Amino acid sequence: MSFQRYDYDVIANWIEPGERVLDLGCGDGSLLRHLTEVRQVRGYGVENDPERIVACVRNGINVIQINLDQGLAGFDDGFFDHVIMSLSLQAMHNTQGILKEMLRVGREAVVSFPNFAYWRHRQSILNGHMPVSKNLPHQWYNTPNVRFFTIADFDDLCVQEGIAIHERLAFDEDRIIVDEPNFMASVALYRLGRQVGC
Repeated sequence: MSFQRYDYDVIANWIEPGERVLDLGCGDGSLLRHLTEVRQVRGYGVENDPERIVACVRNGINVIQINLDQGLAGFDDGFFDHVIMSLSLQAMHNTQGILKEMLRVGREAVVSFPNFAYWRHRQSILNGHMPVSKNLPHQWYNTPNVRFFTIADFDDLCVQEGIAIHERLAFDEDRIIVDEPNFMASVALYRLGRQVGC
């Protein structure tokens, strides 16, 4: 089982059949297609890359072209059950803003991201090079990533921003990591909500 499939299955388990779902940075729409097939969601994708938008249309996905760093002003408060950002948060300039927007337009947010504190990444840096892996496939000079953060960093940000962590899973490939996830896990998945009273 590849990481991507595992990521999709975890997200699908957090979503009830028939929910309204918004997938931010949806790529070719394959996650939304999966959720439509297994959970019969009513979904929309948001993407800024023209080639990926064409791929979404080919996959039968309703897609809207938006620059996510400018927010989600076109969407009503609480319109979606879940707003998803899978492996794209590290490419956002306005990290705090997009998290707030996700929880404004959705009842819950689901985010996944590569953990830059993963032991193999640390080893790469000790060897004098930026990490390159399946979850970080680009070289330092052509990476779309603009934020380099860890599971511990994200936990701290959630506390600072008043974001409730409903569930967190950390894993390396398809193995769930329970002990020392900030060191042993390559990717983290979070199910987030608003703090009570926010």
